[in-house]
This record gives sequence, structure tokens and C-alpha cells, in this order.
Amino acid sequence: MTKPYIRPRRLRASEPIRALVRETVLTPADFVYPLFVVPGERVRSEIPSMPGIHHLSADMAVEEAKMARGLGIPAVLVFGLPEYKDEQGSSAWDANAPVQRAIARIKDAVPGLAVISDVCMCEYTSHGHCGLIKGDDVDNDATLGLLAKTALSHAVAGADMVAPSDMMDGRVAAIRFALDDNGYDNVSIMSYAAKYASAYYGPFRDAAQSAPQFGDRRSYQMDPANAREALKEVELDIEEGADIVMVKPALAYLDLVRQVKDSFLLPVATYNVSGEYAMVKAAAAQGWIEEKRIVLETLTSFKRAGADIIITYHAPDAVRWLNG
Repeated sequence: MTKPYIRPRRLRASEPIRALVRETVLTPADFVYPLFVVPGERVRSEIPSMPGIHHLSADMAVEEAKMARGLGIPAVLVFGLPEYKDEQGSSAWDANAPVQRAIARIKDAVPGLAVISDVCMCEYTSHGHCGLIKGDDVDNDATLGLLAKTALSHAVAGADMVAPSDMMDGRVAAIRFALDDNGYDNVSIMSYAAKYASAYYGPFRDAAQSAPQFGDRRSYQMDPANAREALKEVELDIEEGADIVMVKPALAYLDLVRQVKDSFLLPVATYNVSGEYAMVKAAAAQGWIEEKRIVLETLTSFKRAGADIIITYHAPDAVRWLNG
């Protein structure tokens, strides 16, 4: 029997050799760590559907931000639960709201950390939708000014980047104009450009208390069946001034991450969302999977697909495992 002359296994024979030829390498600099901030002081309360992730008051968010920066994670993404909700979500741009307070305190205490703020209305409206309601639907154009006002309040508080997640048409341009007109032309925009109406968001809606009180979000978030539409959405957001574009969720949409990466020159982010995180945590708790290997394999797949930025609740653990 003729022996193989070409043996790919030679380059898999030992860990040092595998490391030399590894094509995709995760580093702490790839990650953004999400934080959920709430009213009060000294609050650190675990979110039941997201083990290891907590609701944090602004002072405790500072401590979490310090931890992240100490691990080498370059940025946090701040979400907020307000003290009050109303029909128009007016607490979203309240200068004394949890997000604005957390941004200011993190930037003061951890100046080397980039702070990104989520810009949406769903956590702040009494009906749980991502904008003003007209009839039975969200009024797209009437919502744009509120999103711009919210983004501007985050910039005033010290945010380095704002991340509109609402999927209203034209919101990137509205935010860009508001920032530029008020002297915040260096605050960048990471747009949730291709955000799908996904069942993977379930635990987040628990964490952010943002489930819609009626209907659903399929009239503004994307149909999971559509790919070409995602490229159109990304192109429009780039034309409106987005600096970074995002595909969300991550795991079931890696084909879109690759298509966006191959089609456009901007940095591409993807969001390893709450449902993806919770499934891993639940299976690991039952001993059905090896959490460390599953997490690092999954995060590597995001980067291999083309993601430059990975937003993930696993970030601190992933860094510890990478450095271990």
C-alpha cells in the first residue's frame, strides 16, 4: 500500500505546531462587554435567565468596568433600566438616568475604557416598543428625533460611541446630524444595521424589562429569512454616516457576517446575544457540554466569519481562558 505523500496531519501533531499555523486568533481586544445599569446604589443583582450577568447600579457598573479593563477588554456597551416609563420614553434622554450616570462615572474612573451606549426606546416606553406608537405600529419618522435626543444625551455624558438598535429607517442620519450640530462630531456610531426579529433575544427582554406589551417587532426588525435585505440595510446606514455596522444575532447569522465583511470596508461587529449565552450556560450547568471549549469555539467562529468586534456576555471568562 502506498503511503500518503501529503499529510495535513503533520501540522496538527502538537500544540506548538498548531499554534504556529492557526489562522484565526482570538484576543481580548476583540471583545465588547455589555452592562445593564439600574437605579440606586450598591445594586448587584444576578439576572435569573442570564447566570453570571447582573443588574448594576452606576457605582457597581464602575467596578465591573474596572474589572473588564484590567482584563484587557477595550470597551463596554451600556444598557439601562429607567426609574420611570411613559408613552414616549422620555427617561431615555434624562441626564440623571442610570445610563447617563453610569457613562459619566465609568469615563471618570476608567478613562482608558471605551464606553458605547445602546440607543433605543424599548426599555423606556410603557408599551415596550422601540418608538412612538401611532395606531397599532411604531411611527418611524416621529421616533427619529427622540433617538437623536437620546444619543446626544449619551454623548454629553461622555460616551465614545453610540449604538442605535431600534431599526427605524433614517435613524443613523438623524443621530449623526444631532451629534455634529452640537459639537460631538468625534463621537462615532455603531449601527445595529442588520438586526433580525429573533427568538434568541428572550433573556435580554427579561434583563432589560423591554418585552412589548402588544404585538411584536417584526414590522421594524428584519425577517430571519432575508439576506439581500441585510446588505441593503447596511449600505443605507453607511451612506447615513455609520462608522461600524453590526449583524445581530451572531450564531445563526454567520453567513450574513461574512457577506457584510466581503461587501463593505467598514469594521463589522456581531452580537453574541442573550439566548445564545443562556443556552450555553444552561447546558453547561447540566454537564452536557464543556463550557470553556464551547465558548471559545463559538467566539472563534464569529471572528473566522469576519467579525472585527464581538459583543459578548462571555467576555471576562473568555479572556481568562485565553490567558490561562
